[in-house]
Amino acid sequence: MTKKQEVTFEEAMENLEKIVEQLEEGDVPLEKAISIYKQGMDLSRLCHSKLKTVEEQLTQILREDGELETFAVQEED
Repeated sequence: MTKKQEVTFEEAMENLEKIVEQLEEGDVPLEKAISIYKQGMDLSRLCHSKLKTVEEQLTQILREDGELETFAVQEED
């Protein structure tokens, strides 16, 4: 996957799911399994990066006066 190809989060997740299914089946030759695994790791990093970007965008809210304000989401225990 080249950087020139812009893959959406949904496309990356779909491809990652297919890779997981292939690897779980266990009938892939070792060399191909390693290659597929590397592709899966690249897709996983891409998804994580996209989610991180969205998270950063969501940490700001627009106040009534039009200014951005940062807020923190409290996670459940």
